[in-house]
Formats: sequence, C-alpha cells, structure tokens
Amino acid sequence: MTARSSLTVVLAAGEGTRMRSSLPKVLHPMAGQSLLAHVLDAAPHGAGAALAVVIGSDHKAVADEVARMRPDAATFIQRERLGTAHAVLAAREALARGADDLLVAFGDTPLISAETFARMRAPLAKGAALTVLGFRAADPTGYGRLLIEGDRLVAIREHADASAAERKVTLCNAGVMAFDGSKALAILDRIGKANTKGEYYLVDAVAIVRDMGLEAVVIETSEDEVRGINTKAQLAEAEAVMQARLRKAALDAGVTLIAPETVHLAADTTFGNDVTIEPFVVIGPGVTIADGAVIHSFSHIVQASIGKKASVGPYARLRPGTSLGDGARIGNFVETKAAILEAGVKVNHLSYIGDAHIGANSNIGAGVITCNYDGFLKHKTLIGEGAFVGTNSSLVAPVKIGNGAYIGSGSVITKDVPDDALAVERSPQNNREGGAARYREMKTRAKAKKDG
Repeated sequence: MTARSSLTVVLAAGEGTRMRSSLPKVLHPMAGQSLLAHVLDAAPHGAGAALAVVIGSDHKAVADEVARMRPDAATFIQRERLGTAHAVLAAREALARGADDLLVAFGDTPLISAETFARMRAPLAKGAALTVLGFRAADPTGYGRLLIEGDRLVAIREHADASAAERKVTLCNAGVMAFDGSKALAILDRIGKANTKGEYYLVDAVAIVRDMGLEAVVIETSEDEVRGINTKAQLAEAEAVMQARLRKAALDAGVTLIAPETVHLAADTTFGNDVTIEPFVVIGPGVTIADGAVIHSFSHIVQASIGKKASVGPYARLRPGTSLGDGARIGNFVETKAAILEAGVKVNHLSYIGDAHIGANSNIGAGVITCNYDGFLKHKTLIGEGAFVGTNSSLVAPVKIGNGAYIGSGSVITKDVPDDALAVERSPQNNREGGAARYREMKTRAKAKKDG
C-alpha cells in the first residue's frame, strides 16, 4: 500500500562540545544556512507530512530556527540525554497520533536529500517494518556495521562488539531510519537499556523487528550524503561537499563559472540565463542574479538582487537590502547597503551607497558617500533619475537630489537639490603666490635648529 502520510522526527542531538563553540551544533552555518535548516528543508513537506523536532531543554535558539524554517513543525523537549531512541520517544505525543510512515533523521547530517527520504519510504509500502539507511565507508572504523542475509537486514553490530569478520564489512549504519507507522511505537517501546549508562539506542530496533517476525531492509546512499558534523574539521569537509554540489548545479543550469573551485555559493542562490561569475566571488544567502549579469572577481554579495545585464565588481561588496536594476554597474571598491539602484545607474569606483534610492541612469562619481548615520539613527538619501553626483561629494541624509540635478565635485550636500539644479558647496580657493617656497624655507630652518 502506498504511504499516505509521514511523521519526521529530526534529532538536534548533542551539545556540540567538540565544535568548541557556544553556538548549538545544529545552528552552525553551511552554504548560508544552518545545518538544521538543510535537514528541515529536505524533510517531507505538504499535506500529510507532520514534522516533529526534538531539542534540548536549553536550546531556545534551535526552537526559533525550527519555527523560522518550518512553521508547520512541532517541537518537543528531551529533558535527559539517554540515547537516540529516548530522543525519538520524547515526541511520543506526535507518534501517538499515528501515521503510515515514521522517518527519523538527525539535525547534524545536512547533506541528506529529499530523494533519499522518499527512497526510504518505498520498502515500507511493500510490507517492510523498518528501513535503515546505509553507506559504504572508505574507512569503516568506528561505525556500526549493517549485517545482511539475502536482501534482509539481520543486525546492526557496533564496531566495539563486531568480530574480526564483521569488521571487514564496509556497509555502515547512517543512523537514519524509517518505520512502518502502525508498528513504530510498539518497536520503540521495546527498546531496552542498551548499556550500563541506561541509554536507549535506535540500533536495537533491528533485533526487535526480527523478534516480532517482521522485516528490516537497507537502502544505500553515498558516504558524503550522511556525513555527521561533530567538529569544525567535519563542518569544513561537509561545506566542501555542498559547494561542489552547488557549483555543479549552477554549471548544469548554464552559469559560467570561470574558476568554479574559487566561487562560494549559498544554498538558495538563484541564477538567470547567461550569468558569468569570475574567480574568487563569495555569494551569501538571499541572492538572485538575473539574465546576463556579470559578477567580477573578489566581490562579496549577501541578500541582494542583481538585475539583467548588471555588472558588479571587481572588489565590490553588496550588503543586505541592495537591489540593482537592469544594466546597473557597481565598480571596484564600492559598498552598498539597503540601497535601490534603478536601471542604468553607474557607481563605478570607491563609493559607499547606504540607505539610498537612486533613480534610473544616474551617475555617481568616485569617492561619493551617502552619510546615512548620525550616531543615533539611519537616514535616507533620494537621488532622482539622470542625476550626476561629482567625485568626492558627501550627501548628508536625509537629503533629496532631484531629477537631472548636478552636484559639483567635492561638495558636502546638506539641503535638498531641486530638479535640474546645479549644487556646488566648496570653500573659496585661495592661491598664495610664493607660499610654497616660504613654507619650505620655514620648515628647513626649524629642522636645522632641532638637529643642531
């Protein structure tokens, strides 16, 4: 019978002490989002999918992340840490509601895919009581081995308990499981105390299933997909795997990556057609890049949208809230933040544009700064269409520059400038004839007196 609904329990298990960080392990970022967010995104969505997440009693930040990513999820507290089966049973209230399938996953395996979850459910629809996810380990040392007779799983043997022959088995336990929902509670409730610490382990479910005369099977996946994260080194390894996936997906979608191995992407980066990314670009979360845009080398972009045929960099920084219109150009050593630049705007070099709205086809000269912060509050700069702001000008917000207005170089603009007006704010230039020679002579005498 085809499964009708599912209940997914994500175990945010572990304090992450080996991460040597005050941040909960599952909140460490990878490809622009938390480890937990990757698993929550892969977990079943939509009608019939009920999601329960088990967290520690002191991890409000984890609960907040669950609520942000999956508002449909229920959270349950594991008051004591007594093993993986104990953690699943912390969600007993959700389990008792019943479902066709129960999926058990972990918040620190961020590379697992929705496709793998779907494959794990298939044997349940054919009558299996338990599906265990396995992988072929390059080095199986330390992993539980999956022991198979025919096409059935007969046991999970922990490395410490395995015989010499069993230790040669390379098929290992990933820890992720799927249960027939009608039998899941009965199986879990029979898991006894597995060791002297009084902990309850999911691996015992295999023996219990067999004792009940039911069938357990294995679904295999790659070792990369079930990488668990317990150290910063493992986090870096998983990041490398994810980046390779994202780059391949971008290339397959037609993005030109001139040196793919130097480009860092986020999991939610979206590209249009004919986009080009030059070497050494970092793209953080929340970035969309439209058709024909070019991102030049050494640029850093986060939470920004880039219009068609826009150009960014090299050495540009686009901070959250930046929106570039079609054909806009951001040049070298330009920083933007909470700024809307409409079509055709040019900010070619050495400028800061923050809390601003710049109308179409305006030109912002080198060294221009929108002075948006007065030490207490942020203020906005509005620049109309077709305006020209000369080099080294400071626009002290709140201020409005009209359509077609022209700001002379070196001006400090503190008042609104009407449409088509010319604004120049400078001190009068004072040329003192012979002044340079007199200055050098004075300084030479002073130096000689000091040295003498």
